[in-house]
Amino acid sequence: MINGMKFNKSKCQILHLGRGNAGHNYKLGEEWLESSSAEQGLGVLADSRLSTSQQCALAAKRANPILGCIKHSVTSWPKERTILMYSVLARPHLEYCVQFWAPPFKKDVKVLEGIQGRAAKLVKGLEGKCYEECLRTLGLSSLEKRRLKGDLMALSSFLRRGSGEGGADLISLGSSDRMHGNGSKLCQGRFTLALRKHFFTERVVKHWNRLPREVVDGPSLSVFKRHLDNALNNMLQLLVSPELVRQLD
Repeated sequence: MINGMKFNKSKCQILHLGRGNAGHNYKLGEEWLESSSAEQGLGVLADSRLSTSQQCALAAKRANPILGCIKHSVTSWPKERTILMYSVLARPHLEYCVQFWAPPFKKDVKVLEGIQGRAAKLVKGLEGKCYEECLRTLGLSSLEKRRLKGDLMALSSFLRRGSGEGGADLISLGSSDRMHGNGSKLCQGRFTLALRKHFFTERVVKHWNRLPREVVDGPSLSVFKRHLDNALNNMLQLLVSPELVRQLD
């Protein structure tokens, strides 16, 4: 019991994590619990390998019907209103809690970018344009670039709150006498499983270390955000690979 409430046994399942997991069975009281291949936590779906590929597919599945509704509801709206509807109604499904479940594989990136590509081509005159040109015309960023920006902003906010914040040991600052460029470089962690490189605390480090000093040393989060926009434009115009762009077209 937690807070005086009993567990609902019908809603309790076992998720066995790790390749070497023996997959033991467990009881809750007198009842055996069923095993599950994937479970949701805080609305995010992860499988027994902690891969979030299923979450990417689920996010696309939720956003896709919304684009269908927009397409059949809008016939002659200006592009600004069409994109506003996509941004408000569909894109949140593709970005909810995304610092936790960023797509681990190119196929997952393709699924999510494909939804935005479909949204862009709802605008009259862009039906035959390539994905990159659609984004440029509409003033949109790729979802991958938006995720990178969100990662860096989340990390900046975390570092500004100081060591009193829970989980402070997940991020390690580099030695000050070995730093070049910005003065707040982070140590890249070591790991043996390839999946680990997709975790927020690992994937964000190399991008953070590439930021110029004037971005990292911004006096406030709002200043950091403003300088970050300019830095990202200089670092990369579009994070989606040319091969992936061709596939989306």
